[in-house]
Amino acid sequence: MKITEFALENRVVTIVLTVALLLGGLKAFQGMSRLEDPEFTIKDALVITPYPGASATEVEEEVSDAIELAVQQLAQLDEIESKSDRGLSTLTVSIQDKYDKDTLPQVWDELRRKVADAQRFLPPGAGPSLIIDDFGDVFGVFIVIYGDEYSYAELKDVVDMLRRQLLLVEDVAKINTFGERREAVYIEINRDLMSQLGIPSETIIRELRERNVVVDAGRVQVGTEFITLSPTGLFTDAHEFEELLIRGDGDTQFRLGDVAEIYRDYVEPQDHLIRYDGKSAIGLGISTISGGNVVKMGEALDKRLRELEPRIPLGVELGVVSLQSEAVQIAISGFVITLLQAVAIVILVLLLFMGLRSSLVIGFVLVLTIMGSFIFLAPMGVALERISLGALIISLGMLVDNAIVVIDGMLNKLEKGVEPVQAANEVVAQSAMPLLGATVIAILAFAAIGTSQDASGEISRSLFEVVMVSLLLSWVTAVTITPLLGVLILKVPDSVAGEATESGFYASYKALLSTCIRQRWLTVGSVVGLLILSGWGFGFVDRSFFPPSTRPQFMVDLWLPQGSHIDETTRAVAEIEEQVLQYEGVTHVTAVVGKGALRFLLPYSPEKMNTAYAQLLVDVDPENSAAIMAEVMPLVDAYLDSTHPDLLGYSAPFEIGPGSSGKIQARFQGPDADVLRRLARQAATIMHSDPNTKGIRTDWRQRVKLLRPVMSVDQANLAGVQRSDVARVLKRGFQGETIGVFRDGDLLLPIIMRAAIEQRTEAASIDNLQVWSWPAQRMIPLSQVVSGLENTTEDEIIFRRDRKRTITLFADQITGSASSLFERLRPQIEAIELPRGYELEWGGEYEDSKNAQESLTAPLPIFIAIMILITVMLFNSLRLPLIIWLCVPLALIGVTGGLLGAGHPFGFMALLGFLSLMGMLIKNAIVLIDEINVQRASGVEPFTAIVESGASRLRPVSMAASTTALGMIPLVFDAFFDSMAVTIIAGLLFATLLTMLVLPVLYAIVFRIPGNVTATAEPRA
Repeated sequence: MKITEFALENRVVTIVLTVALLLGGLKAFQGMSRLEDPEFTIKDALVITPYPGASATEVEEEVSDAIELAVQQLAQLDEIESKSDRGLSTLTVSIQDKYDKDTLPQVWDELRRKVADAQRFLPPGAGPSLIIDDFGDVFGVFIVIYGDEYSYAELKDVVDMLRRQLLLVEDVAKINTFGERREAVYIEINRDLMSQLGIPSETIIRELRERNVVVDAGRVQVGTEFITLSPTGLFTDAHEFEELLIRGDGDTQFRLGDVAEIYRDYVEPQDHLIRYDGKSAIGLGISTISGGNVVKMGEALDKRLRELEPRIPLGVELGVVSLQSEAVQIAISGFVITLLQAVAIVILVLLLFMGLRSSLVIGFVLVLTIMGSFIFLAPMGVALERISLGALIISLGMLVDNAIVVIDGMLNKLEKGVEPVQAANEVVAQSAMPLLGATVIAILAFAAIGTSQDASGEISRSLFEVVMVSLLLSWVTAVTITPLLGVLILKVPDSVAGEATESGFYASYKALLSTCIRQRWLTVGSVVGLLILSGWGFGFVDRSFFPPSTRPQFMVDLWLPQGSHIDETTRAVAEIEEQVLQYEGVTHVTAVVGKGALRFLLPYSPEKMNTAYAQLLVDVDPENSAAIMAEVMPLVDAYLDSTHPDLLGYSAPFEIGPGSSGKIQARFQGPDADVLRRLARQAATIMHSDPNTKGIRTDWRQRVKLLRPVMSVDQANLAGVQRSDVARVLKRGFQGETIGVFRDGDLLLPIIMRAAIEQRTEAASIDNLQVWSWPAQRMIPLSQVVSGLENTTEDEIIFRRDRKRTITLFADQITGSASSLFERLRPQIEAIELPRGYELEWGGEYEDSKNAQESLTAPLPIFIAIMILITVMLFNSLRLPLIIWLCVPLALIGVTGGLLGAGHPFGFMALLGFLSLMGMLIKNAIVLIDEINVQRASGVEPFTAIVESGASRLRPVSMAASTTALGMIPLVFDAFFDSMAVTIIAGLLFATLLTMLVLPVLYAIVFRIPGNVTATAEPRA
């Protein structure tokens, strides 16, 4: 090839470019973004619409349905899930996979327009809708601020200071707080005294609003100036409310302070809170700008925090919930070490089988290819993370494959007395195009990964990008730098021509191959039998989606009965976290109550607001995290079962890839809530019957108690009392009603009116409430317009999917794989008789895995067709590609044996490994077929050509397979890559062994070559 001739003739230029490739790669490597795990885009947005006072059913029918109808007009929509709570509608809008993070902002703009148009269809009192499109933002740094001797206000001052200062740090995008409490001004009225004095609540509200409102007083011209008028009189302190004069019966006036206690405090109850090691805290989440360097930001934050230490009061502590920069540094360092180990293994294998000089050449070219790849990967936006570095390890054997073929060919030429330069040119001229075709085919085997559009494909996309760049670069170095180094370093072997292939090992191989060709039908039959056996055995391999994370932290989800007060949830959490902290190996426990934490990990999906929910984030000693978690998690589950029977609690590790809560999910859809609950109970009974299930629950939770004052319509009409009047009186009498705002600088604090504490803690005090009667112009007992109290229950939560009521039943496995449990439960649950109009569908890991595999395999036929076309173009033949592709299924034999032997499941990563095997095997087959054709074209008898070609290609093909397989040994011990590594190692080694025997046999069958030495012409298509 001309490029090879140029490289050999212009040695200085080639050497300079080689050095530039090394140094440029090193520079690019140092500047690349670093992550622990690859990013994927969460294509969800939340549409939140308040409807105060409405039941969940009213919210569903009047608000959620209207918003769903508008959102359904989005052409980019994938699905809608709505959650209708009492007084609140929350829609989760999911966008189709084909829309990436660059196009999503336009989609969210269109969503806003659709939702804005729907506002006119909402009932009075509902809305406006709020759209949260940064739902997927990750706060990689999540810290808590706490201190036993400090009040919340003092901690809040520290948090505010830190937030202001840390926002200025390089690469910080935004900072959110968690567990922050809101202040309010409370007016606690004495109901009895107000009734005696004839002061209606409405009078207080009217006086407050008139006194505490901002009104434009205009301007006045004074000479040449136009001066603004602004009267005083606004409340500047909460205690000033006490001096407000209120008119009672007749002309009597009273101070507000005489009939009410007024004070400034925090809103209660809290809607959510955070605790750290049993202490109240405030959380601070820090996110990185898009494309920012997490490690550099972490270092800058650490430096700034040390500088701010003098401004933090003694006794105020900072606890770490998640520190992505530290995790990234540990993960990247570990993977770089793994990569170096893999490179060392590959070079050692080369050294053992190819000699010192050949190993030096190939090893140097391998390092050069890896470093040079970073030059091209950095501008493509590929980060250094688990998948991209793992891809380099996976492709190590393929990277040296091209160089091995060139060096092995040069050695053969040198053995025959050919001059080094001529040997280099002849070898490259003969093998360059077959190697290029084989390289492109190997890349195309990964192409389905690169074009998969769902979250799983997005996670593994860097695998394709790294393989594509590194393999193409390996071909370029194989036809340029490798020949030059071969000319400079290799010397004529001591052995005479042909001696190598006549050694004992090669002689044994040729004898075995000759026997297989002569007994061709027995050979093929045996292999087909093994293939059928492996297909049967594959049914015994467990299935999974993504493996659990190795993060030294696990979750404990806690669900009290629906409707529980947040204070009760907090009390339960305090007991549980105290117990968990006592377990050996547990270092810290972070508790969030009322909702899930900030999204501090991309796969982490925070639970929405619910006062009956809490979650513990349990940190363990990272030195032995896997063993500690395996011991502690069952202890936590057992403790919860034995001491908190009314509480649903279960532990779970973090996941690496995308997924949903509950590995097993059964979704029942239909119109009637009672029927849906009955179907869910039947399925739950089946799940409970399996001893390997835990965390069985529904997303609708339990029905909650409802106390319904029954209005006497006739009496209410006579008294001039409306339903809204009764509702406001009830709210003021117990929880409290917001009646205005108090301005304190840049703060707008709600003014909340409620009854005194002794009058609002018992439901029986409803009878003592007073309501204003306009016709009578006085307060009357509420009992005059309310005939009684009705005790009932209602659904507090109603879920819908794509506008159909849907109740989802969740469960997780205690031990083993979720797929095994699913296969046991599925037929029993599907046997439940469904009424007309009701459906059952499966979610959880089954759905996630199914969607990921469909997204991955959908474009596969196109790439396989291209790969077949390339093999046809390489050989200008139909029969030769047929021979090559018939060898591909042989990988299943090794894969089945490897996974069963190692006890690993076949998951998404194993599927990627299986697809990559296709390219590796085809590449080896092309090298062997090309050698047979070359020998036959040179006049060698067909039988001899097949046998001698097998012996000639045995070393490079075996070396390529061995280096790939052995180089992946470090990944066998990685929890994320273990099943993929076993798939490739077992599949490649076994398939390569069979290929070196079966492919020549198939060649002999297809071209009808007898099992002895006879003369014939060149192969035909």
